[in-house]
Amino acid sequence: QVQLVESGGGLVQAGGSLRLSCAASGRTFSTYGGGWFRQAPGKEREFVAAISVTGESTFYADSVKGRFTISRDNAKITVYLQMNSLKPEDTAVYYCAVKYYPGNYFRGGNYNYWGRGTQVTVSS
Repeated sequence: QVQLVESGGGLVQAGGSLRLSCAASGRTFSTYGGGWFRQAPGKEREFVAAISVTGESTFYADSVKGRFTISRDNAKITVYLQMNSLKPEDTAVYYCAVKYYPGNYFRGGNYNYWGRGTQVTVSS
């Protein structure tokens, strides 16, 4: 079993920055792909960003390209999401997830484990 815990969320003004962390524990492996999803009140969960097993490839939703950066630290078994130039529409609960099997990074159903989420609120 793998447990994921997100941290780093909070309240920030528009234009500000936050760095989210997703730490894994339990029976973990370095060979994983990491992803971030978010869900705003009254809306469905949406893909935000993902990073491949080796970190060679990253993927971003169009809405966050140029503003968010996903990275990973295999030694710490942690995935990060650096969020810059935050906008009020970025307000949501952010969830990290990991996948251990082939499949595209954009579908939440392809991920095997999920964190409980961390709240990000961007004020105007």
